[in-house]
Amino acid sequence: MAMSSHDYVAGLVAKGKAAQEIANGFTQEDVDLLTSAVAYTLTKPENARKYCEMLVEESGMGIVEDKIAKLYGKVKGAYIQMKDEQSVGCLERNEATGMEKWAKPMGVVAGIMPVTNGEATPIVKANMALKTRNAIILAPHPKARKTNETIVAQIRAVIKKLGYPEDLVQAVEPEMVNLETSKELMKQCDFILATGGEALVEQAYSSGTPAIGVGVGNTISIVDGSTDMNKVAEMIVRSKAFDNATSCSTENNIIVFESCYDEFVKAMAEHGAVLFKEGSDEKAKLQKAMWPNTPNDHVLNRAIVAQNAEKIAEIAGLDVPAGTKVLMAEELNGFGLDHPFTGEKLSPVSGIQKAKDFDDALDKLLKTLDYMGKGHSCGIHTSNKEYVDRLAAVVPVTKVVVNQPQCLTNSGGWNCGFPVSMTLGCATWGGNSISHNATWKDLLNFTYVSREIPSWQPDDAVLFPQELRDKVDK
Repeated sequence: MAMSSHDYVAGLVAKGKAAQEIANGFTQEDVDLLTSAVAYTLTKPENARKYCEMLVEESGMGIVEDKIAKLYGKVKGAYIQMKDEQSVGCLERNEATGMEKWAKPMGVVAGIMPVTNGEATPIVKANMALKTRNAIILAPHPKARKTNETIVAQIRAVIKKLGYPEDLVQAVEPEMVNLETSKELMKQCDFILATGGEALVEQAYSSGTPAIGVGVGNTISIVDGSTDMNKVAEMIVRSKAFDNATSCSTENNIIVFESCYDEFVKAMAEHGAVLFKEGSDEKAKLQKAMWPNTPNDHVLNRAIVAQNAEKIAEIAGLDVPAGTKVLMAEELNGFGLDHPFTGEKLSPVSGIQKAKDFDDALDKLLKTLDYMGKGHSCGIHTSNKEYVDRLAAVVPVTKVVVNQPQCLTNSGGWNCGFPVSMTLGCATWGGNSISHNATWKDLLNFTYVSREIPSWQPDDAVLFPQELRDKVDK
Protein backbone atom coordinates (compact mmCIF):
# COMPACT_ATOMS: atom_id res chain seq x y z
CA MET A 1 0.00 0.00 0.00
CA ALA A 2 1.38 3.39 -1.02
CA MET A 3 2.30 5.77 1.80
CA SER A 4 -0.03 8.73 2.21
CA SER A 5 1.28 12.25 1.70
CA HIS A 6 0.53 12.97 5.35
CA ASP A 7 2.62 10.08 6.64
CA TYR A 8 5.41 10.70 4.17
CA VAL A 9 5.73 14.35 5.17
CA ALA A 10 5.46 13.46 8.85
CA GLY A 11 8.52 11.25 8.40
CA LEU A 12 10.49 14.05 6.77
CA VAL A 13 9.48 16.53 9.45
CA ALA A 14 10.44 14.12 12.24
CA LYS A 15 13.92 13.71 10.76
CA GLY A 16 14.18 17.46 10.26
CA LYS A 17 13.18 18.15 13.88
CA ALA A 18 15.75 15.69 15.20
CA ALA A 19 18.49 17.32 13.15
CA GLN A 20 17.35 20.80 14.10
CA GLU A 21 17.49 19.97 17.81
CA ILE A 22 21.17 19.26 17.31
CA ALA A 23 21.55 22.49 15.34
CA ASN A 24 20.20 24.41 18.34
CA GLY A 25 23.58 23.85 19.90
CA PHE A 26 25.62 25.05 16.90
CA THR A 27 28.08 27.87 17.37
CA GLN A 28 28.53 30.75 14.96
CA GLU A 29 31.62 28.96 13.67
CA ASP A 30 29.56 25.86 12.90
CA VAL A 31 26.98 27.65 10.75
CA ASP A 32 29.60 29.76 9.01
CA LEU A 33 31.58 26.64 8.08
CA LEU A 34 28.45 24.93 6.74
CA THR A 35 27.29 27.86 4.62
CA SER A 36 30.72 28.54 3.19
CA ALA A 37 31.22 24.88 2.31
CA VAL A 38 27.84 24.62 0.59
CA ALA A 39 28.35 27.82 -1.41
CA TYR A 40 31.86 26.77 -2.43
CA THR A 41 30.96 23.21 -3.45
CA LEU A 42 27.71 23.93 -5.25
CA THR A 43 29.25 26.73 -7.35
CA LYS A 44 32.18 24.65 -8.59
CA PRO A 45 31.97 25.02 -12.39
CA GLU A 46 31.45 21.31 -13.03
CA ASN A 47 28.63 21.16 -10.47
CA ALA A 48 26.92 24.36 -11.61
CA ARG A 49 26.91 23.21 -15.24
CA LYS A 50 25.57 19.77 -14.31
CA TYR A 51 22.62 21.20 -12.38
CA CYS A 52 21.73 23.74 -15.07
CA GLU A 53 21.96 21.24 -17.91
CA MET A 54 19.78 18.83 -15.92
CA LEU A 55 17.13 21.48 -15.30
CA VAL A 56 16.93 22.61 -18.93
CA GLU A 57 16.63 18.98 -20.08
CA GLU A 58 14.12 18.05 -17.39
CA SER A 59 11.91 21.14 -17.64
CA GLY A 60 12.32 22.01 -21.31
CA MET A 61 12.70 25.65 -20.22
CA GLY A 62 15.44 28.24 -20.17
CA ILE A 63 19.03 28.54 -21.39
CA VAL A 64 21.91 26.61 -19.82
CA GLU A 65 24.50 29.41 -19.93
CA ASP A 66 22.07 31.94 -18.46
CA LYS A 67 21.14 29.52 -15.70
CA ILE A 68 24.81 29.03 -14.86
CA ALA A 69 25.24 32.80 -14.60
CA LYS A 70 22.14 32.98 -12.42
CA LEU A 71 23.34 30.20 -10.15
CA TYR A 72 26.72 31.85 -9.66
CA GLY A 73 25.20 35.27 -9.01
CA LYS A 74 22.43 34.21 -6.65
CA VAL A 75 24.31 31.61 -4.63
CA LYS A 76 27.49 33.66 -4.25
CA GLY A 77 25.57 36.90 -3.70
CA ALA A 78 23.34 35.37 -1.02
CA TYR A 79 26.40 33.84 0.64
CA ILE A 80 28.31 37.14 0.66
CA GLN A 81 25.33 38.77 2.41
CA MET A 82 25.49 36.25 5.24
CA LYS A 83 29.28 35.86 5.41
CA ASP A 84 30.73 37.15 8.69
CA GLU A 85 27.24 38.16 9.88
CA GLN A 86 26.15 37.02 13.34
CA SER A 87 23.13 34.73 13.46
CA VAL A 88 23.74 32.88 16.75
CA GLY A 89 23.47 34.21 20.29
CA CYS A 90 23.08 37.82 21.38
CA LEU A 91 22.97 40.09 18.34
CA GLU A 92 22.49 43.44 20.07
CA ARG A 93 23.05 45.03 23.49
CA ASN A 94 21.82 48.55 24.14
CA GLU A 95 22.90 49.96 27.48
CA ALA A 96 20.72 53.06 27.09
CA THR A 97 17.49 51.08 26.69
CA GLY A 98 18.54 48.06 28.75
CA MET A 99 17.57 45.76 25.87
CA GLU A 100 19.21 42.69 24.33
CA LYS A 101 18.25 40.84 21.15
CA TRP A 102 18.93 37.11 20.89
CA ALA A 103 18.67 35.10 17.64
CA LYS A 104 16.76 31.81 17.61
CA PRO A 105 15.90 29.32 14.85
CA MET A 106 12.33 28.73 13.71
CA GLY A 107 12.48 24.93 13.45
CA VAL A 108 11.69 23.03 10.26
CA VAL A 109 11.13 25.22 7.20
CA ALA A 110 9.16 24.24 4.11
CA GLY A 111 11.02 25.48 1.05
CA ILE A 112 8.51 25.63 -1.81
CA MET A 113 10.15 26.27 -5.18
CA PRO A 114 9.33 27.06 -8.81
CA VAL A 115 10.62 25.32 -11.91
CA THR A 116 11.80 28.59 -13.44
CA ASN A 117 14.64 29.03 -10.95
CA GLY A 118 15.08 25.41 -9.92
CA GLU A 119 18.85 25.61 -10.26
CA ALA A 120 19.66 28.35 -7.73
CA THR A 121 16.65 28.40 -5.40
CA PRO A 122 17.32 25.12 -3.52
CA ILE A 123 20.93 26.13 -2.83
CA VAL A 124 20.05 29.63 -1.65
CA LYS A 125 17.19 28.44 0.57
CA ALA A 126 19.29 25.63 2.04
CA ASN A 127 22.03 28.08 2.97
CA MET A 128 19.49 30.49 4.46
CA ALA A 129 18.32 27.66 6.73
CA LEU A 130 21.81 26.52 7.68
CA LYS A 131 22.87 30.08 8.56
CA THR A 132 19.96 30.33 10.99
CA ARG A 133 20.20 26.81 12.54
CA ASN A 134 16.96 25.69 10.93
CA ALA A 135 16.21 22.46 9.11
CA ILE A 136 14.63 22.75 5.66
CA ILE A 137 12.63 20.43 3.41
CA LEU A 138 12.80 21.47 -0.24
CA ALA A 139 9.73 20.76 -2.37
CA PRO A 140 10.33 21.33 -6.09
CA HIS A 141 8.04 21.83 -9.04
CA PRO A 142 7.31 18.47 -10.72
CA LYS A 143 9.41 19.49 -13.73
CA ALA A 144 12.44 20.09 -11.49
CA ARG A 145 12.17 17.06 -9.21
CA LYS A 146 15.28 15.21 -10.44
CA THR A 147 17.41 18.33 -10.50
CA ASN A 148 16.32 19.18 -6.97
CA GLU A 149 17.13 15.68 -5.74
CA THR A 150 20.62 15.89 -7.26
CA ILE A 151 21.33 19.31 -5.76
CA VAL A 152 20.08 18.32 -2.31
CA ALA A 153 22.11 15.10 -2.40
CA GLN A 154 25.23 17.20 -2.94
CA ILE A 155 24.33 19.58 -0.10
CA ARG A 156 23.70 16.64 2.22
CA ALA A 157 27.05 15.12 1.27
CA VAL A 158 28.81 18.36 2.21
CA ILE A 159 27.01 18.53 5.55
CA LYS A 160 27.78 14.89 6.36
CA LYS A 161 31.44 15.22 5.37
CA LEU A 162 31.85 18.04 7.89
CA GLY A 163 30.33 15.93 10.65
CA TYR A 164 26.91 17.56 10.96
CA PRO A 165 23.41 15.98 10.63
CA GLU A 166 22.58 15.77 6.92
CA ASP A 167 18.85 15.80 7.63
CA LEU A 168 19.14 19.53 8.15
CA VAL A 169 18.48 19.65 4.41
CA GLN A 170 16.05 17.20 2.81
CA ALA A 171 14.31 16.95 -0.56
CA VAL A 172 10.88 15.64 -1.35
CA GLU A 173 11.70 12.51 -3.33
CA PRO A 174 10.81 12.60 -7.04
CA GLU A 175 8.03 10.02 -6.79
CA MET A 176 6.37 12.02 -4.00
CA VAL A 177 6.49 15.43 -5.70
CA ASN A 178 2.87 16.50 -6.10
CA LEU A 179 0.41 19.12 -4.88
CA GLU A 180 -0.80 17.00 -1.95
CA THR A 181 2.73 16.57 -0.62
CA SER A 182 3.38 20.31 -0.87
CA LYS A 183 0.13 21.05 0.98
CA GLU A 184 1.04 18.61 3.75
CA LEU A 185 4.51 20.06 4.01
CA MET A 186 3.08 23.55 4.45
CA LYS A 187 0.73 22.29 7.16
CA GLN A 188 3.27 20.29 9.15
CA CYS A 189 6.36 22.52 9.07
CA ASP A 190 7.05 25.45 11.39
CA PHE A 191 7.50 28.08 8.68
CA ILE A 192 7.01 28.39 4.91
CA LEU A 193 9.37 30.08 2.48
CA ALA A 194 7.40 29.94 -0.75
CA THR A 195 8.46 30.95 -4.24
CA GLY A 196 6.10 30.07 -7.06
CA GLY A 197 2.83 30.85 -8.76
CA GLU A 198 -0.09 32.79 -7.31
CA ALA A 199 -2.12 29.70 -6.41
CA LEU A 200 0.79 28.10 -4.56
CA VAL A 201 1.53 31.25 -2.56
CA GLU A 202 -2.14 31.59 -1.64
CA GLN A 203 -2.04 28.02 -0.33
CA ALA A 204 1.01 28.90 1.74
CA TYR A 205 -0.74 31.84 3.39
CA SER A 206 -3.93 29.84 3.96
CA SER A 207 -2.16 26.76 5.37
CA GLY A 208 -2.29 27.96 8.97
CA THR A 209 1.53 28.00 9.13
CA PRO A 210 3.48 31.29 9.28
CA ALA A 211 4.73 32.05 5.79
CA ILE A 212 6.64 34.34 3.47
CA GLY A 213 5.50 34.25 -0.13
CA VAL A 214 5.81 36.35 -3.26
CA GLY A 215 3.30 38.17 -5.41
CA VAL A 216 2.52 37.99 -9.10
CA GLY A 217 5.06 39.64 -11.37
CA ASN A 218 4.13 41.97 -14.22
CA THR A 219 7.07 44.31 -14.40
CA ILE A 220 6.51 47.58 -16.26
CA SER A 221 9.16 50.01 -17.51
CA ILE A 222 8.68 53.60 -18.67
CA VAL A 223 10.92 55.00 -21.42
CA ASP A 224 10.87 58.80 -21.80
CA GLY A 225 13.57 59.27 -24.47
CA SER A 226 15.94 61.33 -22.33
CA THR A 227 18.61 58.62 -22.13
CA ASP A 228 20.64 56.84 -24.82
CA MET A 229 18.05 54.78 -26.70
CA ASN A 230 20.59 52.24 -27.89
CA LYS A 231 21.59 51.53 -24.28
CA VAL A 232 17.95 51.36 -23.23
CA ALA A 233 17.16 48.83 -25.94
CA GLU A 234 20.25 46.76 -25.15
CA MET A 235 19.32 46.59 -21.46
CA ILE A 236 15.69 45.67 -22.10
CA VAL A 237 16.50 42.97 -24.66
CA ARG A 238 19.26 41.52 -22.47
CA SER A 239 16.88 41.43 -19.50
CA LYS A 240 13.86 40.16 -21.40
CA ALA A 241 15.74 37.39 -23.21
CA PHE A 242 17.77 36.24 -20.19
CA ASP A 243 17.05 32.55 -19.54
CA ASN A 244 14.06 32.90 -21.89
CA ALA A 245 12.35 35.21 -19.38
CA THR A 246 11.94 32.62 -16.64
CA SER A 247 12.22 35.47 -14.13
CA CYS A 248 9.05 37.21 -12.93
CA SER A 249 11.09 40.43 -13.10
CA THR A 250 11.45 40.79 -16.87
CA GLU A 251 9.95 43.76 -18.72
CA ASN A 252 6.45 42.45 -19.38
CA ASN A 253 5.19 45.88 -20.38
CA ILE A 254 7.01 48.91 -21.74
CA ILE A 255 5.36 52.33 -21.78
CA VAL A 256 7.09 54.62 -24.27
CA PHE A 257 6.62 58.36 -24.78
CA GLU A 258 5.14 59.12 -28.21
CA SER A 259 7.99 61.57 -28.82
CA CYS A 260 10.55 58.75 -28.87
CA TYR A 261 8.38 55.77 -29.82
CA ASP A 262 9.69 55.27 -33.36
CA GLU A 263 13.28 55.68 -32.20
CA PHE A 264 12.69 53.12 -29.46
CA VAL A 265 11.15 50.57 -31.83
CA LYS A 266 14.07 51.01 -34.24
CA ALA A 267 16.64 50.58 -31.47
CA MET A 268 14.89 47.47 -30.19
CA ALA A 269 14.88 46.01 -33.71
CA GLU A 270 18.63 46.56 -33.95
CA HIS A 271 19.01 44.44 -30.82
CA GLY A 272 16.80 41.60 -32.04
CA ALA A 273 13.23 42.61 -31.16
CA VAL A 274 10.28 42.33 -33.54
CA LEU A 275 7.14 44.49 -33.19
CA PHE A 276 3.59 43.39 -34.03
CA LYS A 277 1.26 46.36 -34.53
CA GLU A 278 -2.09 46.94 -32.86
CA GLY A 279 -4.86 45.41 -34.98
CA SER A 280 -2.53 43.29 -37.10
CA ASP A 281 -3.13 39.64 -37.97
CA GLU A 282 0.31 38.87 -36.56
CA LYS A 283 -0.59 40.23 -33.16
CA ALA A 284 -3.84 38.27 -33.18
CA LYS A 285 -1.98 35.04 -33.99
CA LEU A 286 0.54 35.64 -31.21
CA GLN A 287 -2.23 36.38 -28.72
CA LYS A 288 -4.12 33.21 -29.63
CA ALA A 289 -0.96 31.13 -29.29
CA MET A 290 -0.17 32.56 -25.87
CA TRP A 291 -3.66 32.72 -24.34
CA PRO A 292 -5.88 30.17 -26.12
CA ASN A 293 -8.90 30.94 -23.89
CA THR A 294 -8.71 34.72 -23.77
CA PRO A 295 -10.76 36.70 -22.83
CA ASN A 296 -12.25 34.00 -20.64
CA ASP A 297 -9.08 33.68 -18.58
CA HIS A 298 -5.43 34.72 -18.48
CA VAL A 299 -4.02 31.17 -18.44
CA LEU A 300 -0.84 31.03 -20.49
CA ASN A 301 -0.25 28.24 -22.99
CA ARG A 302 2.35 26.12 -21.20
CA ALA A 303 4.02 25.37 -24.52
CA ILE A 304 5.28 28.98 -24.77
CA VAL A 305 6.49 29.44 -21.17
CA ALA A 306 10.26 30.09 -20.99
CA GLN A 307 10.74 29.28 -24.67
CA ASN A 308 12.83 31.45 -26.97
CA ALA A 309 11.25 34.06 -29.23
CA GLU A 310 11.75 32.09 -32.42
CA LYS A 311 10.06 29.00 -30.94
CA ILE A 312 7.09 31.09 -29.77
CA ALA A 313 6.79 32.69 -33.21
CA GLU A 314 6.81 29.23 -34.78
CA ILE A 315 4.04 28.06 -32.44
CA ALA A 316 2.04 31.15 -33.43
CA GLY A 317 2.65 30.57 -37.16
CA LEU A 318 4.68 33.76 -37.55
CA ASP A 319 7.79 34.37 -39.62
CA VAL A 320 10.51 36.31 -37.80
CA PRO A 321 14.16 36.92 -38.71
CA ALA A 322 16.73 34.39 -37.55
CA GLY A 323 18.25 35.52 -34.27
CA THR A 324 15.09 37.24 -33.01
CA LYS A 325 15.35 37.55 -29.22
CA VAL A 326 12.19 39.40 -28.16
CA LEU A 327 8.65 39.70 -29.51
CA MET A 328 6.74 42.93 -28.86
CA ALA A 329 3.02 43.50 -29.26
CA GLU A 330 1.31 46.88 -29.20
CA GLU A 331 -1.48 47.07 -26.64
CA LEU A 332 -2.88 50.55 -27.16
CA ASN A 333 -6.57 50.39 -26.34
CA GLY A 334 -7.02 49.10 -22.82
CA PHE A 335 -6.08 46.78 -19.98
CA GLY A 336 -7.18 43.43 -18.60
CA LEU A 337 -8.48 40.16 -20.01
CA ASP A 338 -9.54 41.78 -23.27
CA HIS A 339 -6.00 43.13 -23.64
CA PRO A 340 -3.87 40.23 -22.38
CA PHE A 341 -0.50 41.65 -23.41
CA THR A 342 -0.88 44.02 -20.44
CA GLY A 343 -0.39 40.99 -18.16
CA GLU A 344 2.50 38.70 -17.22
CA LYS A 345 3.89 36.48 -19.97
CA LEU A 346 6.74 34.30 -18.56
CA SER A 347 8.36 34.45 -21.98
CA PRO A 348 10.47 36.86 -24.07
CA VAL A 349 7.32 38.73 -25.12
CA SER A 350 6.59 42.33 -24.12
CA GLY A 351 3.51 44.46 -24.41
CA ILE A 352 4.15 48.00 -25.72
CA GLN A 353 2.04 51.04 -24.81
CA LYS A 354 2.31 54.66 -25.94
CA ALA A 355 2.13 57.66 -23.62
CA LYS A 356 1.69 61.36 -24.41
CA ASP A 357 3.77 62.48 -21.42
CA PHE A 358 4.79 61.39 -17.94
CA ASP A 359 1.31 61.90 -16.44
CA ASP A 360 -0.16 59.68 -19.14
CA ALA A 361 2.61 57.08 -18.66
CA LEU A 362 2.01 57.00 -14.92
CA ASP A 363 -1.73 56.62 -15.43
CA LYS A 364 -1.17 53.69 -17.83
CA LEU A 365 1.32 52.07 -15.45
CA LEU A 366 -1.15 52.24 -12.56
CA LYS A 367 -3.98 50.83 -14.67
CA THR A 368 -1.73 47.98 -15.83
CA LEU A 369 -0.85 47.19 -12.21
CA ASP A 370 -4.52 47.28 -11.27
CA TYR A 371 -4.92 44.38 -13.70
CA MET A 372 -1.84 42.44 -12.63
CA GLY A 373 1.43 42.83 -10.77
CA LYS A 374 0.75 45.14 -7.82
CA GLY A 375 3.49 45.04 -5.25
CA HIS A 376 6.26 43.57 -7.38
CA SER A 377 8.32 46.14 -9.30
CA CYS A 378 8.55 48.70 -12.05
CA GLY A 379 11.28 50.62 -13.80
CA ILE A 380 12.02 53.83 -15.63
CA HIS A 381 14.64 54.91 -18.16
CA THR A 382 15.07 58.66 -17.69
CA SER A 383 17.48 61.45 -16.81
CA ASN A 384 14.68 63.36 -15.07
CA LYS A 385 14.96 62.94 -11.30
CA GLU A 386 11.53 64.50 -10.80
CA TYR A 387 9.98 61.63 -12.77
CA VAL A 388 11.72 59.10 -10.54
CA ASP A 389 10.53 60.86 -7.39
CA ARG A 390 6.96 61.14 -8.63
CA LEU A 391 6.92 57.49 -9.64
CA ALA A 392 8.38 56.31 -6.33
CA ALA A 393 5.92 58.45 -4.36
CA VAL A 394 2.76 56.88 -5.77
CA VAL A 395 3.43 53.51 -7.39
CA PRO A 396 2.14 50.49 -5.39
CA VAL A 397 5.26 48.34 -5.81
CA THR A 398 8.21 47.51 -3.55
CA LYS A 399 10.99 48.02 -6.11
CA VAL A 400 11.59 50.88 -8.56
CA VAL A 401 14.55 50.31 -10.90
CA VAL A 402 16.15 53.34 -12.58
CA ASN A 403 18.12 52.98 -15.83
CA GLN A 404 18.86 49.30 -15.24
CA PRO A 405 17.76 45.94 -16.72
CA GLN A 406 14.85 44.77 -14.58
CA CYS A 407 15.41 41.02 -14.28
CA LEU A 408 19.11 41.45 -13.54
CA THR A 409 18.37 43.97 -10.81
CA ASN A 410 15.14 43.23 -8.89
CA SER A 411 16.38 40.09 -7.17
CA GLY A 412 19.75 41.61 -6.36
CA GLY A 413 22.96 41.76 -8.35
CA TRP A 414 26.51 43.03 -8.42
CA ASN A 415 25.49 46.49 -9.70
CA CYS A 416 22.63 47.36 -7.34
CA GLY A 417 21.76 47.54 -3.67
CA PHE A 418 18.77 45.19 -3.62
CA PRO A 419 19.43 42.14 -1.42
CA VAL A 420 20.21 39.00 -3.43
CA SER A 421 17.20 36.73 -3.06
CA MET A 422 15.04 34.12 -4.75
CA THR A 423 11.92 35.30 -2.87
CA LEU A 424 10.83 38.86 -3.59
CA GLY A 425 8.35 40.25 -1.08
CA CYS A 426 5.56 42.31 -2.65
CA ALA A 427 3.94 43.83 0.46
CA THR A 428 0.20 43.83 1.08
CA TRP A 429 -0.29 45.10 -2.50
CA GLY A 430 0.80 41.66 -3.71
CA GLY A 431 -0.80 39.72 -0.88
CA ASN A 432 2.51 39.29 0.96
CA SER A 433 3.71 39.82 4.52
CA ILE A 434 6.99 41.58 3.66
CA SER A 435 8.06 44.45 1.39
CA HIS A 436 11.68 43.41 0.92
CA ASN A 437 13.66 40.67 -0.79
CA ALA A 438 13.71 37.78 1.69
CA THR A 439 17.14 36.83 3.04
CA TRP A 440 18.50 34.58 5.80
CA LYS A 441 17.45 37.19 8.36
CA ASP A 442 13.81 36.33 7.66
CA LEU A 443 14.35 32.80 9.03
CA LEU A 444 15.17 33.98 12.55
CA ASN A 445 13.02 34.28 15.65
CA PHE A 446 14.14 36.76 18.27
CA THR A 447 14.07 36.86 22.06
CA TYR A 448 14.26 40.31 23.65
CA VAL A 449 15.67 40.82 27.14
CA SER A 450 14.78 43.87 29.24
CA ARG A 451 16.63 45.37 32.21
CA GLU A 452 15.54 48.28 34.37
CA ILE A 453 16.76 51.73 33.31
CA PRO A 454 16.14 55.22 34.71
CA SER A 455 12.61 56.40 33.99
CA TRP A 456 12.20 58.20 30.69
CA GLN A 457 8.62 59.34 31.38
CA PRO A 458 8.35 63.03 30.30
CA ASP A 459 6.52 65.81 32.10
CA ASP A 460 3.16 66.64 30.49
CA ALA A 461 4.35 70.19 29.89
CA VAL A 462 7.07 68.78 27.64
CA LEU A 463 4.84 66.16 26.03
CA PHE A 464 2.00 68.57 25.30
CA PRO A 465 3.47 72.11 24.89
CA GLN A 466 1.27 75.13 25.73
CA GLU A 467 1.12 76.08 22.04
CA LEU A 468 -0.53 72.75 21.24
CA ARG A 469 -2.93 73.05 24.16
CA ASP A 470 -4.01 76.51 23.08
CA LYS A 471 -4.78 75.29 19.52
CA VAL A 472 -6.79 72.30 20.74
CA ASP A 473 -8.63 73.86 23.68
CA LYS A 474 -9.72 77.19 22.28
